[in-house]
Amino acid sequence: MELIDTHSHLDLPVFLDDFHEVLARSRQAGVIAQVLPGVCRAGWQRIVDLCLTENDLYPAIGLHPMYLGHHGLDDLGVLRTYASSGKLKAIGEIGLDYYIENTNRSAQQELFEEQLGIASEFGLPVLLHVRKAHDQVQAIIRKRGFSGRGIVHAFSGSLQQAEHYIKLGFLISICGTITYDRATKIRSVATKVPLESLVLETDSPDIPPVAHHGQRNSPEYLPEILVALAELRGESIKKIAEQTTANARNLLCL
Repeated sequence: MELIDTHSHLDLPVFLDDFHEVLARSRQAGVIAQVLPGVCRAGWQRIVDLCLTENDLYPAIGLHPMYLGHHGLDDLGVLRTYASSGKLKAIGEIGLDYYIENTNRSAQQELFEEQLGIASEFGLPVLLHVRKAHDQVQAIIRKRGFSGRGIVHAFSGSLQQAEHYIKLGFLISICGTITYDRATKIRSVATKVPLESLVLETDSPDIPPVAHHGQRNSPEYLPEILVALAELRGESIKKIAEQTTANARNLLCL
């Protein structure tokens, strides 16, 4: 069984003390590749460096909408330089986050559009972070004429919104949320979206599966998300593993 974690923050300090042990356990669990998204310029180089030293880690850097106060005026220019290097697998995580009260929505939208432009310029897919703003994100993608495809990270929207993303060329990413009985909406969506449009992620160290609730999440737990998805869909673990891995490989050129 070969799995791809399409969204793991293994670069964060919380993994610093046992980075190699976590990576070894993840590989033993069948995780053959991890995509490490960046959220601020300060962390980009560490991500790129880690991915140069470990051949199953892949970089995807971006300017996260939640951290507007951390982004500088020249960060977009630096992002364009990284994108031109040919080392990135995607731009991300980027998007809109309206879950936070009193956020500067116009600044988020401008930042998102600029990064879509960079992704288009260099032929890269995007990793989307979206909360309470799926309709707005889709409207911007249409307005910009973005055709580079991408992944909607830790999807939390409706089935209709998922279907609209799929029409725009995006994959829907399933994370540990589906292991919780109370997460009825995403569990239902996960059963109805075509398997050809799904990928898996842990979002480590966040969103741990129910068996690890309250603990640090880890890419080694990805098989638990796979098993939960197979049970919900009534499909074989092998079938879902093979298809979601193929989906990730095709989109991200892994």
